[in-house]
This record gives sequence, C-alpha cells and structure tokens, in this order.
Amino acid sequence: MIKRFFILSSLCMVLGVSAQKSHTVVQGDNPYNIAKKYGITVDELLKLNPKFKDGKLAIGDILTIKSDKVTAPVVTKTAVAEKVKTNTNASLGKIVLQPKQTIYGITKQYRISETDLRKLNPELDSHMKIGDEITLPLASIKKYGDSQQVIATEKPVETPVEKEVTVTPPAVAVEGETYVIQAKDNYYRITKQFGITQQDLFALNPGLEEKGLKPGDSIKIKKSNTDTVAEPVNPKTKIDSGNEKSSSSNVVVGDDYVTYTVQQGDTVFSIVNKFGVSIDDLIALNPDLSHGLKSGMVLKIKKQDPAYVKKNGDALSVVLMLPFGYSTNETQYRGMALDFLTGAKLAIERNARGGQKLDIKIVDSGNEASFKNSLTQINPDNTDLIIGPFFKSNVIDVLDFTKNQKIPIVAPFANSPELYNYSNLIIVETNNQTYADKIVEEVKGVYSDQKIYVVADAKKENANYIKAGLEKSVKNPNVVIVNSPAEIQLDQNMMTGQSAPVIAVLANDNDSMGEAFANRMIALSKEVQGVKAFSLFYSPIFEKKVDDLSQASLVYLMDRKINTDGGFEKEILAAYKTKYCKTPPKYAIVGFDVVNDMLTRENKKGEIFKQMNKVQTQLATKFEFVKSKANGAYVNTGYRVIRLVP
Repeated sequence: MIKRFFILSSLCMVLGVSAQKSHTVVQGDNPYNIAKKYGITVDELLKLNPKFKDGKLAIGDILTIKSDKVTAPVVTKTAVAEKVKTNTNASLGKIVLQPKQTIYGITKQYRISETDLRKLNPELDSHMKIGDEITLPLASIKKYGDSQQVIATEKPVETPVEKEVTVTPPAVAVEGETYVIQAKDNYYRITKQFGITQQDLFALNPGLEEKGLKPGDSIKIKKSNTDTVAEPVNPKTKIDSGNEKSSSSNVVVGDDYVTYTVQQGDTVFSIVNKFGVSIDDLIALNPDLSHGLKSGMVLKIKKQDPAYVKKNGDALSVVLMLPFGYSTNETQYRGMALDFLTGAKLAIERNARGGQKLDIKIVDSGNEASFKNSLTQINPDNTDLIIGPFFKSNVIDVLDFTKNQKIPIVAPFANSPELYNYSNLIIVETNNQTYADKIVEEVKGVYSDQKIYVVADAKKENANYIKAGLEKSVKNPNVVIVNSPAEIQLDQNMMTGQSAPVIAVLANDNDSMGEAFANRMIALSKEVQGVKAFSLFYSPIFEKKVDDLSQASLVYLMDRKINTDGGFEKEILAAYKTKYCKTPPKYAIVGFDVVNDMLTRENKKGEIFKQMNKVQTQLATKFEFVKSKANGAYVNTGYRVIRLVP
C-alpha cells in the first residue's frame, strides 16, 4: 500500500523533502550525501555547479539543485507538498541583519525554506552584510524574531498549497551494500558517484572488468580501506600515513582520462612530467589553461597506453632475481636474499589463494661479477614481471636485456637518477631527497625565527640540501651545519638574555649518531621548553626513549614501519610466524611488501602500469609511485611520518 503524507512547506527541511533550486552547504555535507538528498547523481550535481568540480565544499557555499527532482523518506512512493503560486495579500516585513546571522541561520530561525527566502530576496547573496534588510513573512518575524528590528510592509506573497504528487525516488545504494546498474551508467559515473576508484570497484566485484556493466545487475560499491593506520599503543607516538598532501588524492580515474586537481606549487611542466603527457595533449583537453594555471583547477589528463602487453596464457609469469651467489664462498648477500624470499613466498601464496594464477621462477643472480650469466635463465618472450635484481648495475643489465619486450622490472633497493630514464622500471626505494623535502616542510610549519642546526654526515649532501631548502622556505633563516650533536647549543634571547629554544635536524643515518642526537635533544628540552627535533632517518633509540623525546616533539621519517595494532598487519605477522616460527626480519618484510604490492597491482591482462596511481600500504611500506619524467621510471615517494607527541 502506498503511504501518503501531506506536508506543509515549513516541514520540508525536517523531513528532507524539498523542491529547492539551491542548497547551502552545512557541516557534514559532501557531494555524495547532497546528491542523494535531492535524488540526483553526483555527476549531475557537479555539472550544475562547475566551480565545485573538485568536490571541495565549504560551509556556506551555495549549490544549484534541479528543481524537478526530490527525495522521499524510505518509502517507494511518497506524496509531497508542492508549492503553487496564489495571489493572497499576506503581510511581509523586513529584519535588519545582525552580526553572525547567515542564510542557513535565518531559514532555521524563521522556519522558511531557502527557496522561499530567495524568492523574497532575489539579491540575497549580495545583501548579507550587517545592517542590510532581509524580507520575510511578517507573521514569521513576529512569531520567531524575538526582539529583532522589524520594518512592516505589504505586498503579495506566495503561500504553500497542499497538492498530492507521486514521486519515484532514483535507485540509490546504501554504502556497504549493493547498487543496481542503470542504463546510463558507466565506470566513471559509478566511481565518481560513490567516491571509489575503478580498481576498488573491480576488486569488490570479481569478473566485472571482463563482463562489463549490464543494466539491472547488482554490484558492490563500498570502498575498501587498506591504507588506514591505527594509533599505536604508546599514546605519545603518532604514525602518519606519510605524504599527507599526497598528489594521488587529487587524481580521479575515468574511462579515457584521469582528472587532477592542481595544487599550490604545480607548474604545467611538472604536471606533464608527472603524467607523461605532452603539453599539446594537456591544453587540448583543458582549453582554460590558455588563461594560466591556477591552484584548484581540475585538469583532464589523457591516459597513456601501457608500455607492456601480457604474454599469452592465463597465468602471470613472474621471475624473482635474488643474489644467493653461485659459489659457496659468496655469502655476503645470501642471508638477505633468503629472508627476502620467505616474505615473497608468503605474498605469493596469499595472492594464489585469492584466485590469482601465478607462474613463479626464482633465478639465482649470483654476485655482481657473475650476474650476466643469470640472464640466460630468463626467457623475455614468456615473462610478464621481473622483481629484482638488488643492485643498480644489475638492474641496468636486465633493462638492456629486456628492452625490446618492455617487461616491467621492479628494483627493490636501487634508486639512482641514471635509472629514471627507463619507462618500464618501478623503483621501490624512496630517495633521500623526498625525505629531505618533507623535513623542510615540517620545519617550516613550526619555525618562528629560531636558530636551526643540521647535523651532517661526512658527505654533507643531505645537510646541504636541507639547508638550501630551508633558506628558500622560511623568513630570515639562520641555518648552521654541524658535524656532531654536541655542537647544538641553545640560543640566547637578545632582549632578556635568557636561553631560547632551537630547532635541530639530524641528517645522518648512523645509529650511534642518532643516539647522540637523541640524548642531546633530551638534555636541551629539559633546560628550556620549545626545543623542536627532526630526523631524516630512523634510529633505534627513538623507540626506546619515546617519553623523553616527546618533550622535544621529535618528528622522524621511515621508509618502513609496522603498525602492530592494524588488522592487516596482525594477520600477516601471525601468518609468517605460523609458517616460519619467528617474527619476520627486515628483508622478509621487504620481500612481502614488494611482492604483495606488485601482485595486487597486476590484473589478468598484466597491465600493471595502469594501476600505478593507486596508493597502497603493505605490512610496513607505503607505496606511492610517481613518474620521474615523461616516459620515465615510476619512483616510490611513499614514507611514514612518526611524531612523538608531548
């Protein structure tokens, strides 16, 4: 039986039913729930409001809403009140706008819809200054206006008349459940409407990529969240996911192109390099670029063809190149390789249980001198992915050996600018320059004319890079490079003569230097409050003296950090211990993370390069790949930020 309700316009806001032409953003609003409220798709909402195409809404923003669509509360068909113009002579009044009064506040206080308020005040947006006059029904002013100043007037006003209308709400999904595919749907529309990536959609619906979208079929649309980092046990330690201002969060994947929201500091050159496109292609899809690049612009960027096409067969053919050493005397890297293999096997078995068909071949890459002999064990015409070798010179040899086939090559440890020219190379190790840029950003956030010390290693490359970055980023910098933490001294206040706090940065990855740095920071923070410490590298002492170092608000970066409270992490640690009767050592963690990340990016067609925009955190490593240059290598820029909170 169809339930019918006769609703007065004054109740429309309460029941969530309105034929409004506009909507004022309030706290908690986002494009998805606004579109759902008014029975339109997110795509339609953004087309009506092009200046909000990036999906960023602020409280008080006004969105245009189609007036011929309304939502109904849960029942299939609902009768709603439709407003019809009549020529009654109801009295109107005017209020004088008071401080802190907003459009939303007025609609709430005087029980009037925003649509009616705008009809009475066509120039409302430009008349919201203190002292401006706002026209309202006189009865509402007298009833709800308290002591607010009223100026009476007379003119015709539209009054709501009840009229029964039957409305069928659009097909919408409850998040976490299913969505029924509509005739006009495509992958882009669905992913944008529900705020998930196309890869997540395929992961939630196995076989969908091959089968395609068929009207009437039901699909899952809840977004999985594998990148969430829970708070650690120690309340003074906070692990950020790293790369908080991640560029990938500004990239939306479509069917034929991706969209990218321009960030502060972006240039046309950096964008074309990032996405490997030409300037002509970028401008062709974005004519507005002729007026200049502006922060917040949403750019369309043409997808590039993958550099690799999978070989024939259902199984993904993967080669692991590990330096066990041909000779029994070559043991330098054998332990490292064996540990890496234990983690890799766990990842391989996990993905195989999930239904992935894999053909794995392990090649002993020997040592650097005998490496080229190992290449004879690889058939480039029947290999889809090579993980390894470990060393830069060997990586170049493999790239040259497979250059005609463009097989994806994964370098777990090698990271050097001379590798950046290879378009089929995936570099896992995050370089120190990426870390240093983050440290500069962190220091800039707390800087207020303090003296800055940078503790260098023998080469001073990292220290000089950080110093140069700080001198460009902060006002009136006083940056001093020192060779030892013992040289860090409190500053002196020129006015009072008292000790003043300083900022100290450790740019040396030696553990003994890390311990000396930690002890010096603890001592200085006991003498004066406000000392700030940063480290480009992790040192074991940091986890042993969390309470003391939190007084210096130590922030340090790590390429790998296990959040032992996370569900995924607990699962993998338990599986490793069950299989090998121990906790995973360092290179076992690397082996699992690298292999699991690469295998989860692969699809049945072997199109791993189509998945490189996806950010993933594995057991301990954050993977966030960017193109080093047009037609260049993919380089991981992921890291974990650990903050010791006082």
